[in-house]
Amino acid sequence: MYQSPRRLCSALLQRDAPRLRRLPARGLRLLSPPPAAAPRPASPRLLAAASAVSGAARSCSRTACSMGNGTSRLYSALAKTLNSSAASQHPEYLVSPDPEQLEPIDPKELLEECRAVLHTRPPRFQRDFVDLRTDCPSSHPPIRVMQWNILAQALGEGKDNFVQCPVEALKWEERKCLILEEILAYQPDILCLQEVDHYFDTFQPLLSRLGYQGTFFPKPWSPCLDVEHNNGPDGCALFFLQNRFKLVNSANIRLTAMTLKTNQVAIAQTLECKESSRQFCIAVTHLKARTGWERFRSAQGCDLLQNLQNITQGAKIPLIVCGDFNAEPTEEVYKHFASSSLNLNSAYKLLSADGQSEPPYTTWKIRTSGECRHTLDYIWYSKHALSVRSALDLLTEEQIGPNRLPSFNYPSDHLSLVCDFSFNEEPDGLL
Repeated sequence: MYQSPRRLCSALLQRDAPRLRRLPARGLRLLSPPPAAAPRPASPRLLAAASAVSGAARSCSRTACSMGNGTSRLYSALAKTLNSSAASQHPEYLVSPDPEQLEPIDPKELLEECRAVLHTRPPRFQRDFVDLRTDCPSSHPPIRVMQWNILAQALGEGKDNFVQCPVEALKWEERKCLILEEILAYQPDILCLQEVDHYFDTFQPLLSRLGYQGTFFPKPWSPCLDVEHNNGPDGCALFFLQNRFKLVNSANIRLTAMTLKTNQVAIAQTLECKESSRQFCIAVTHLKARTGWERFRSAQGCDLLQNLQNITQGAKIPLIVCGDFNAEPTEEVYKHFASSSLNLNSAYKLLSADGQSEPPYTTWKIRTSGECRHTLDYIWYSKHALSVRSALDLLTEEQIGPNRLPSFNYPSDHLSLVCDFSFNEEPDGLL
């Protein structure tokens, strides 16, 4: 049966819809929004549609253990069964359906749905972009890239032991709306995510209808699968706006360490800008976590760099690499990237006074083992071919608060990183 985009939007955000009446819109600064409107109630028609679809979904046979109210049983089943062998035998699961078959949805309408669900929570944190331009404006619009470890739902509720975070703050019905609200606020052209375990039932169907093309590559042995009532494996996801870029080629990379295949993955895609016809490679990864695995991470980083060396034809194609490296700047894997023949620089260093220091933290949490404040997340870029025009500032300690992350205000234990890039004047030898 056909569902209108409005109904699908509501269905994917469903929760106790009948309880929501005349909910004011929460304060949210959109970067290229329509004029600010007065607070208004959530649309009764959308909520009625959500209730109807929710009832229909509850009557269906549940063949997958879903940790939320996602309505697409097909997507849940795919996510549940998508392990390493399934990924190799069915690569079509790792890319989006034909975009021409997808009905668009209005981002303002999706944002309104998110606000309605989040009406009892505190407003979003205010973060500002820092202007880093040192030259004259580019003739083409910048490329906005967002990097974010969004925290796998199964790990947040089942394994990570965030002792200062209330259980209610981790409920997927509301946390997914906080994640979507953050994405809608910054409107990235390219979105690089880690710890995605709701790709098929949330992010792919919604973001595809906002104009993104997505690719998902799960970990072969995701720790999410050890959690009761999980929603399938977590992995990396990469989305780009189809009206701005054309996909030239794509590679799903299972990282190796000392010739051994590991549980960590990467996605690397070569895109062509439709405005300028310039090509560049965008990659997303998530390296091995935990103290004691430094040499392992170093080997994974070397393997990724070698893959990217081949994909970029020896740095002829400009490169952006986003990821949760699980490594402080003092680790070898960081030094490998900083000294690579790919001529990479870390974008967030540019926020420091000397332009040479990473932020003091990109993740801040409290577990049973104690408080952890680390810089683990990075956006690397080809400094000979690209310039950082602006970067989103980090949250202050006061904003984060004494209970740290995640929280009712913020959905992940990692902060999102967002940068605007532009191409430098075309040097010889670059594509």
